[in-house]
Amino acid sequence: MKYRKFGRTGVEVSSQCLGAMMFGVIGNPDHDACERMIGRALDAGINFIDTADIYSRGESEEIVGRAVKGRRDDVVIATKCFNQMGDDRNQRGGSRRWIMKAAEDSLRRLGTDYLDLFQVHRHDWDTDLEETLGALTDLVRQGKVRYLGSSTFPADWIVEAQWAAQRRGSERFVSEQPQYSIFARSVEQSALPACLRHGIGVIPWSPLSGGWLTGKYRRGQAEPASSRYAAGSVFARGRTISADPASEDRYDAVEELSKIAATAGLSLTHLALAFVDRHPAITSTIIGPKTIEQLDDVLAAVDVVLDDATLDAIDQVVRPGTDIAGVFHMTGDPSLRPEHRRRP
Repeated sequence: MKYRKFGRTGVEVSSQCLGAMMFGVIGNPDHDACERMIGRALDAGINFIDTADIYSRGESEEIVGRAVKGRRDDVVIATKCFNQMGDDRNQRGGSRRWIMKAAEDSLRRLGTDYLDLFQVHRHDWDTDLEETLGALTDLVRQGKVRYLGSSTFPADWIVEAQWAAQRRGSERFVSEQPQYSIFARSVEQSALPACLRHGIGVIPWSPLSGGWLTGKYRRGQAEPASSRYAAGSVFARGRTISADPASEDRYDAVEELSKIAATAGLSLTHLALAFVDRHPAITSTIIGPKTIEQLDDVLAAVDVVLDDATLDAIDQVVRPGTDIAGVFHMTGDPSLRPEHRRRP
């Protein structure tokens, strides 16, 4: 396992971060199996775990908390708040009211006195960013949180958050968690360079693009029953991959990338993970296994380094700074709505 400085914090984290989204009812409901996976990852040298309150509605945090008992001080635990966690309209977002409550709930579920990294899961267009930073800063000064981070923030918000912290004397975001993979490269345009300029650690999610970059989805073949996008899965939302018009471009890309991987003597999974790890902005790549077999496979990619010829070949399939068809970055920018871009 490799270790890197986490932005400018001085903390060292493993180059792979164990993502816990699939632990619980939406992925693997076997708590014992999930805890064994966490133990296996820690034994392999991973010291960084990422979860969120919304993952199986707190179940993931509870699993992580039980699994690290007795090893808490050896693990950097990251969690997130923002998404709807109850029926009340205020049980979500970036308001002070919700952030303070969400932090207490996460501490309880994780069974810990402090969170190493507390992240805003999405940017809140309807809340003053300085209110969000102020609430998060109070949590740091109360000793309940060590560091603050953002997730899936657009580049301008990443920079604005740094300026807002400076203006108000608040704690700054030390990390950003963007979607980044061979299929989702638009963050190379501005978000990743912004993080490099401001010394912000980057912990990308979905490096395998929801399983596409493992090669499990192929033209003319049904989605595997255990896959994330199988019929009936919460991620499928009633729509099969074969019915998605964007899938044709993805099928083509998977075929070309599989050839590149074979030439390099790698599996497609390892090619995809090593691609993400090679970017200079990346601190730790989030891996999100559902089974012990998947965990062992992705752990084996940790020492893979792609040469320039392989990277150049990947660039021919998906151009730098661009996304393949169907990628959704969840920004929800209200400035794109008709009422905000047309004169009355």
